[in-house]
Order: sequence, then C-alpha cells, then structure tokens
Amino acid sequence: MKTFIATPNPVCFEGMWKTATERADEHAKFIFDYILKYGYRSQDLKQKYDDGTPAYTLSVNHVTQTFDLSKGDFPLLSLRPSSPNYAIREMLWIYKDQTTNLDCLNKYGVNWWNPYDIWDNTIWECYGRTVKNYRIIENLIDGLKNYPDSRCHIIDLYQYRDFDKKFALKPCTLYSQYYVRYKDGSAYLDWFLLLRSSDYVVHGAMNQIQYIALLMMIAQICWYKVWTFTVEMVNCQIYDRFIEPVKVMLNRQSIPANPYLEVNTTVKDFFDFKPSDFIIKDFPREEIEKKNSRLKFDIARF
Repeated sequence: MKTFIATPNPVCFEGMWKTATERADEHAKFIFDYILKYGYRSQDLKQKYDDGTPAYTLSVNHVTQTFDLSKGDFPLLSLRPSSPNYAIREMLWIYKDQTTNLDCLNKYGVNWWNPYDIWDNTIWECYGRTVKNYRIIENLIDGLKNYPDSRCHIIDLYQYRDFDKKFALKPCTLYSQYYVRYKDGSAYLDWFLLLRSSDYVVHGAMNQIQYIALLMMIAQICWYKVWTFTVEMVNCQIYDRFIEPVKVMLNRQSIPANPYLEVNTTVKDFFDFKPSDFIIKDFPREEIEKKNSRLKFDIARF
C-alpha cells in the first residue's frame, strides 16, 4: 500500500498563485482518486443505509493534511455546496455547551445526531459529556496561559471508562494537541488533530473547519496567533454509494476564492462564544450552488 502526505501549500500555475479553494479542491481530488485506486474494501458490513442495505467502504490508512493558516490556507471546498456554519455549531455544542442533549443541538439548527438518540434525547456518555467530566477545556486554557512551553496541551475524547456506560458513537475526532511557538516577538499556536476514522467525502472538510474554529477560539482566549493546523486521518474512507458522486466531483472545476473564518474578537471568555460570532467570509456560495450543484449522499449507520 502506498502512503502519502497531502500538504496544500501554494502552488504556482500560469504565473499566478492558486486560491485557497483551488488548493483545497486539488488535494481533495488527490485523496478521492487515491482511495478509488488503492483503497481496500471493508469486509464487516454491520453498517447499513436507511433502507437496510449493507454499506461497505473503500479505505486507505494514514492520510495527513497540513494547512498554513497564516498564509491563507483554508480547507473549504468548492466542488459541491457545503454548510460550514452548521459544523461550527456542532463544535460549540461539544466544547462550549459540553452536553450531549439533542434539544440543545437542535436549537442550533443541527439535527444529524438525532438518529443516534440512545433513549433519553441524548447521545449519552461521550463527546460533550466527556469534555465536561474531565474539565478538558478549562485545563487546556489554564495550561496554555500558565505553562505555554509544555508539550502536554492535549484534548483526549477517547476515555475508555466512558465506554462502560451507554454511548452512541465513539469519537472520530478523538485527540488533538497544541504547541506554542515564537517568531518575531509573537507567540503562535499550532494544532495537531487525530481522527481514528474520516468519512472524507461528507465530513472531511467540515471536521477540519470546525476544529480550525476551535483553534481560533482557544488562541483568542489565550492571546496567541494561529499558524499551522495538521490533521491525521488514521483511516480515510469512501462509502460505496459515494463513489459515483465522487467521480462527478473529480470532473468538476474549482470556483476560485479565498474564504476565511472571521471570529468576533470582542469575546474574552471561551464560554461566551455563540454561533453569530463566526462568519465565513469571501466564500461564493451562490456561484457554487449554480456551477457545482448539490449531490445526494446516503448516510450509513451502525
């Protein structure tokens, strides 16, 4: 099996620098094509689509992407319409609200977790509850403010003792680690994110954007600037019903743009952030809807 590192740094073409969406699309296409060519087929078909049909995947292991946020890299694709604001709201539900209550998430207009309701309108002991139970955000912020050179600024959602209780889905974005570095008199924050599993077609870019939002929140609260964001997808997959839509995206042209996330700089307490404090700027949604229209994705569940 071949391995690779996909690093979307600026690439010169026709005398011009590629835009952020062109770079992000280029590397997404590379990953799509790589999985279609070299992916291995899953054998255990416990996952099923809503119509009861077993779902299999094509997967590759150990896929890495690095984004230099200081130079305008941003993982928002233009190959199909997307809703990054809803991904950011899900992140707030987990790390700011620190709950697994679905009513709280639904108030943000996000309902994709509803099928995982255990029985009490929650997804039980995981994600937000883990963040709260271990005071993960409070400990992280305290460490970054008071011991910036530590190599122990870590978020770990994969707590085995939580799995002794009921849970809906073990965390996919399970581990992340922050590092502070210094240049020209300023302190910067780098972040490494580990995913045990990435449904790259549907959730890849959205996971990355919501965790870039979290990085920016933490940096702002701790008075740091942001620099590098790296994501390692231990297993990166395409579901069988996504293969045809992926082929469509491989033949689409990028919509050149340089989107970025703007965060309300007046917020000084992590727990005061709200959805309206995040705005995606310079992203041509209407043009993407027109030229690279929506595609259908049947979601598989356990």
